[in-house]
Amino acid sequence: MKFLAHLICFCVYPFSFLFPRRKKRWAFGSFRGAFNDNAKYLFIHVSEKMTEIDSVWLSMNKSTVQEIRTKGLVAFHVLSPRGIWYALTSKYWFFNAYSSDIMFCLSGGAKLVNLWHGLPMKRIEFDITSGPLADRYVKRSLKERFYHPENFQRPDYLLAASPFFSETFARSFRIPVEQCLLMGYPRNVILNCSEAERMRFIEKYEPVTTKTLVSKLKGGSYDNVFIYLPTWRDSQRDFFSHDFDLKALDETLRQCNALLLLKPHVNVEVEASTVEGLTNVEFVQSNVDIYPVLPYTDVLITDYSSVLYDYVLMEQKGMILYLYDFQEYEKERNFTRAFDDLAFGKRVFDFASLLTTIREGNYMMEEDERKAFACKCWGLDSKNASESIGLFIQKA
Repeated sequence: MKFLAHLICFCVYPFSFLFPRRKKRWAFGSFRGAFNDNAKYLFIHVSEKMTEIDSVWLSMNKSTVQEIRTKGLVAFHVLSPRGIWYALTSKYWFFNAYSSDIMFCLSGGAKLVNLWHGLPMKRIEFDITSGPLADRYVKRSLKERFYHPENFQRPDYLLAASPFFSETFARSFRIPVEQCLLMGYPRNVILNCSEAERMRFIEKYEPVTTKTLVSKLKGGSYDNVFIYLPTWRDSQRDFFSHDFDLKALDETLRQCNALLLLKPHVNVEVEASTVEGLTNVEFVQSNVDIYPVLPYTDVLITDYSSVLYDYVLMEQKGMILYLYDFQEYEKERNFTRAFDDLAFGKRVFDFASLLTTIREGNYMMEEDERKAFACKCWGLDSKNASESIGLFIQKA
């Protein structure tokens, strides 16, 4: 069935070039049919502020379509008659990863705007030289081309943030550096907007689970709120397989009157028994968008995730890099530059040191260094990212 579906897709694809596409019709989508990340925030901005644009969200997920419609926005199932029509007649496609976020076989003739979903600390796409994805990006086998044609499709524009990352992005997606847009990420606008703007956004566009969590953090009595956002490891689905004692962490947090929010990567499996009896560690539900939540936290704990680049945009925050498998990870996923040039924050290399750092509180970012690092990574002011991208595409 998978082979047949891809064969049909390749048969349909050439015909998608035949449809006239409207410059003021823009289609948006995201991976796995979800409503999230940069595409979500740009879509909301365009829908609210650029009313002359006929903007639509397209998804293979019926519940996502219904969710978006309840927020007063336009959305269709991509395989519905109207969804197919919008996909075939939208001049610009905006997505977080690949054209398959909407539907590859309907993308012919559209201008592809890849908003991506993180700055490249690790090698990505065609910059990869080894590891599990080598067959796709190094060997470029016929099988990989057949089952993943969207990965070989070059975007017309790619959101690259700053000159510090633009050459890496250009190399990774095999495009001229001039096609890299040096603008901020739409998802980060909410980090530094006014409290009134943020709460309006949360009330209007976020689910009850997010509203409840934000309300808890705003009204809580904790001295500090930590959030742990580890990256995905190609070789590890069980995040707690290394020396990580949740009970000991929970006790340390209790002693410090601190709360830790933990949201494992979507591919990581967490058994229910591992979270029983915890009082100061709270697992964040998968449908919670962390970006409206981040301003209400005090310290980010991460490792090789590009979320650290987002977090440095906020003032008076702490950063801990928990690098328990640094040597192994460096071999598995090569970094785009020397790690010291890419990373920022207090570094710890084992679980005992992590607990000590939490107790001692020596994790706050020095403001001048934070600003310099943020400027290097983001270049231009990212507070108006959605507006900048929208205006650029209008004039393109």
